[in-house]
Amino acid sequence: MTHPGLFDEPGGRADRGRVPLAERMRPRTFDQYVGQQDLLAPGKPLREAIERDLLQSVILWGPPGTGKTSLARLIADTTQAQFIAFSAVLAGIKEIREVMAEAERSRRSRGRRTILFIDEIHRFNKAQQDAFLPRVESGDIILIGATTENPSFEVNAPLLSRSQVFVLNPLSEADTATILRRALADVEQGLGGLPLAVTEDAVLGIARYANGDGRVALNLLEFAAASAPSAGGVAQVDAAFLKQSIERRALLYDKTGEEHYNLISALHKSMRNSDPDAAVYWLARMLEAGEDPLYIARRLVRFASEDVGNADPQALTVAVAAKEACHFIGMPEGNTALTQAVTYLATAPKSNAVYKAYLRAAGDAHSDRAEPVPLHLRNAPTTLMKQLEYGKDYQYAHDEADAVTGMDCLPPNLAGRKYYEPTERGFEKEIKRRLDGWAAIRKRR
Repeated sequence: MTHPGLFDEPGGRADRGRVPLAERMRPRTFDQYVGQQDLLAPGKPLREAIERDLLQSVILWGPPGTGKTSLARLIADTTQAQFIAFSAVLAGIKEIREVMAEAERSRRSRGRRTILFIDEIHRFNKAQQDAFLPRVESGDIILIGATTENPSFEVNAPLLSRSQVFVLNPLSEADTATILRRALADVEQGLGGLPLAVTEDAVLGIARYANGDGRVALNLLEFAAASAPSAGGVAQVDAAFLKQSIERRALLYDKTGEEHYNLISALHKSMRNSDPDAAVYWLARMLEAGEDPLYIARRLVRFASEDVGNADPQALTVAVAAKEACHFIGMPEGNTALTQAVTYLATAPKSNAVYKAYLRAAGDAHSDRAEPVPLHLRNAPTTLMKQLEYGKDYQYAHDEADAVTGMDCLPPNLAGRKYYEPTERGFEKEIKRRLDGWAAIRKRR
């Protein structure tokens, strides 16, 4: 009971005009499978489990075009278990219940395991995912889920805890080029029987464009082969023609998913590490992929306080100005304002003393009893408040020669507590000098 379209074998040569090249070129053996050698090289645990028919429930997590469905097909061809596959895009709770019932009957009547492959499992909601749990726990089914989204966020915790997650990485350019050359040489399923000449430069160009996605690479190759000009009856695909075919590189990006958080994390950590070149690169990756520039601007404002702070008080001003500039002139003109802010923040002296000061204070605010504001720090705008000694013994700092008094401003239970501890970097070195001087004055008074 294999869901149509997932594992149906393409037909003969007559079908080649209807079945996409990417589908026709799916590997049929592990020797044909390109990439993911850290998981599928001979002797690796996952390959051993598949070849010995000992596979347990797994989640295959990786970007599009990295071989998740092809790996599921290899499992279907290798295992002795009943193999059922369907797509979360097309199936609902009714289909899930039917599959569960069939798996239970198969195990009870024939003692045969059922391997259930779910493509795009992240598209199932919590109730649909929960429907699998009893059968997974009873051993009626072995679940194989494929997802492009982080399973930590998209797969229910009980289901995730019963599955092993395998991460499939984007294909390298060398792996993608291997797939393309194989398609060009394959006479039966590929383009080997066509009057077609593709230069090595074009192959490498397609591999770069595909950005680790084998399906994108094969789709572009097929399009180029069908639209290329011919010379002497032979279609010619070279680097110049390829450049015309590719208007803009398709960057992997999902503004609400895993890659969104990966890229903003890379930007933040590059600035923190004072690497303006890396920071500008990650900024460009986000902007060119269509990220909301104001989202980036908000993160820069946060960074200015969290990671630069008073080591360079001007950083916050620069970040806010970049945010205003983006809002005022929009994109693409706003990209330079963001770049200016990113390079400024990356090259500014760093201090997280402001951030740590707040965390310490917030910790005390939650853990200690909420002491009343000391009377000497309270305003006394009414006669009654003055009678209750609001503001009594308050010391006005401007009356002192150094504008510093010996008055305590924390509640008695927190007297002497230090939250803000400036570093010796940037302007905070001056702040530290001031604080040390004021501490000495208070001690004398």
